[in-house]
Amino acid sequence: MFVFACISLLTYSLPDNLVLSLCPHQCNASLYRRQVEYAMESVKQGSACIALRSSTHSVIGALKRSVSELSSHQQKILEIDDHLGIGIAGLTADARTLAKWMRNECLNHKYVYGTALPSGRLVTDLADRHQRTTQSYVRRPYGVGLLVASFDKNGPHVYQTCPSGNVYECYATAIGARSQSGRTYLEKHCDSFEECSKDDLIMHALKALVGCVSGDGELTRENGSVAIVGKDQKFTLIEGEELQPYLDRLELEGGNNGGNADEEEEDDGEAEEMET
Repeated sequence: MFVFACISLLTYSLPDNLVLSLCPHQCNASLYRRQVEYAMESVKQGSACIALRSSTHSVIGALKRSVSELSSHQQKILEIDDHLGIGIAGLTADARTLAKWMRNECLNHKYVYGTALPSGRLVTDLADRHQRTTQSYVRRPYGVGLLVASFDKNGPHVYQTCPSGNVYECYATAIGARSQSGRTYLEKHCDSFEECSKDDLIMHALKALVGCVSGDGELTRENGSVAIVGKDQKFTLIEGEELQPYLDRLELEGGNNGGNADEEEEDDGEAEEMET
């Protein structure tokens, strides 16, 4: 009884951070909320990534960053299986961890059932994996947002996940730094995506990415990448020399003019972007 009274007195009189150390199972909910907010902020500061779909194909487009002029660009689109891939914005190390888990899930399902894992089931399990980290003080939330493009028996799909554990299925979406410009383009042309051909869908992805390029920069084969998956089309990454014909077509249409002034003004007050 005396011990209980002493603990109650300590709990009442000591600062909040010491209360947490005495009672870890009663951690302040704001601590978890801040961790999720920090993780979502890392997604906002990551390089831009967009995804869209038609009635037959899904496409991912991403901007790649290099730490310096002497380094290569980081890979931003990762293949998970023949029918599925992801684009990332945020901490690349966290994305690789999740990609490894997703590949194992696809392999295990294919080994047991002999068929590809339905993308909706995988994304739901992925969202649960995100959400579990928000309930424990042992692990921090994953600081990465994923855009998942897939094709299964139900057709093409585009999903967006975030560190909080939310998952959304979309016709088109954009995440990362300066993604608002790309999102505006996608919203403006969303009605035309349904009947687009494969090449036209890739061009829409590139045009949306152009507005996400910082400053007076241009979208090039070094900093841009696109991936497509669809009917009778395995997941295919298009970059480097293979991307150049689409960039030439974009140049002819006058669409490769870098970020706009409105986006630059909007980003003036933001923190310096992370190299993610």
